[in-house]
Amino acid sequence: MTFNDTISLSMRNLRQSKLRTALTTLGVSIGIASLAGMVSLGVGLQDQVVGRFLQSGVFDAITVTSPGLLGPAGAAIAGRGGLREVPRGRGIDGNSATAPKLTDEAIKQISGMENVREVYPNLIVPVELTLGDFSRPLTVGGVPMSAKGEGAFQTITHGAFFSNESDPACMVSSDMAKEISDQNPSTLIGKSPTLSYAARSNEGGADSPFGFQVRKVEVQCRIVGIVERNAGTLVIGGGPPVSVMIPLGLAKTIDAEVVGNAQSLLRDPFQPKTYASVTVKVKQARFTQDVEDKIRQMGYPAFSVNDALKGAKNAFIVIDILLSLIGSIALAVSSLGIVNTMVMSILERTREIGIMKAIGASNEHIRRIFLIEASVIGLLGGLVGTTLGWLVGQVINFGANIYIRSQGGPPGTFFVLPLWLIASAIAFAVVVSLIAGSYPAARAANLDPIQALRHD
Repeated sequence: MTFNDTISLSMRNLRQSKLRTALTTLGVSIGIASLAGMVSLGVGLQDQVVGRFLQSGVFDAITVTSPGLLGPAGAAIAGRGGLREVPRGRGIDGNSATAPKLTDEAIKQISGMENVREVYPNLIVPVELTLGDFSRPLTVGGVPMSAKGEGAFQTITHGAFFSNESDPACMVSSDMAKEISDQNPSTLIGKSPTLSYAARSNEGGADSPFGFQVRKVEVQCRIVGIVERNAGTLVIGGGPPVSVMIPLGLAKTIDAEVVGNAQSLLRDPFQPKTYASVTVKVKQARFTQDVEDKIRQMGYPAFSVNDALKGAKNAFIVIDILLSLIGSIALAVSSLGIVNTMVMSILERTREIGIMKAIGASNEHIRRIFLIEASVIGLLGGLVGTTLGWLVGQVINFGANIYIRSQGGPPGTFFVLPLWLIASAIAFAVVVSLIAGSYPAARAANLDPIQALRHD
């Protein structure tokens, strides 16, 4: 018996029992639809959560801090094993070596590392913002141009992002905009508040006990955009979020002159500028850990949220497994239907099996006929089931987004059926069908031809 003959006999047998075949296929379809739906829900939730975090630009970022600036006892070194304290005045290894400082030279050195895309200091400078009758002391944060479309700048409710790094412009959060103009915050676009700060002046230094005086500097900045929320800083300890943002180039200019406290007042202007922390952006999130380890080897405390991404992915793997197990229950029930269909087919075709054996069909030929029938049922059930699961997912996505929009939330896709899941579901349906049909196929192959011919 050739393979084509086996295929022809299997298809003929399925066509002869159309209703039973259709019902069995429907059972497999429902099982695959539930399985694919459950797994697609896990995939969709993972894309929503992890995807949004990746878009925020924090998983490819490393925060490097200046040693000795963290904690009252010393520098807290962030590592895989957690934070550990290092006494002040000592290096990362606890020796008496001078701890390295985060200077422009250090930033240049880190920038030259492999897979590093960008390095910039985290600058938060104290100013007084004045616009009309509104006046308030606050801190403004320097924002690099690469932050466009990331984090708080993913949604700009009014206006646009900075045009260049030295642009005398600023952006404010929606809360700050309402505080300045509670009637219509969007009217702030184009207005120019004044940023005032205290700066050193070497003129008239003889009259000052410190050899210099403090002067007031005013900078006009044009409001170009309003964002939904404050821009959080990545400084260890969860530095305060800033509600007014300026280009990083402008922030560097202010930071070089501003006198914010007694320490900055007494700082030697001829010494290299030391930053409290810098942000290192890598080319891809998968390079984060390697670059982080190299920075620690240089003697700088460094940390990232890369471990949180790994934890989130592991959590979603567990969720996917649980959802798969729940969805497999329906598929397990439908596999019993396959067994029942095959057993009933054996009882109806016992005499036919005996005739085939009498004219030379081997046990393998008989087994192959029934396994092909089971695999065809599984293939059809997998195709119909994945289609049904996709349709149900689209309906749920549509209904869920209508409700989410009515509550003022952003829409999303909660059921995602990627190609790998479709292929896996169909293959799984075929495998389960083959397993379910293996017993009936073996039973048919082992029939005694004499007893089969006597069967009515």
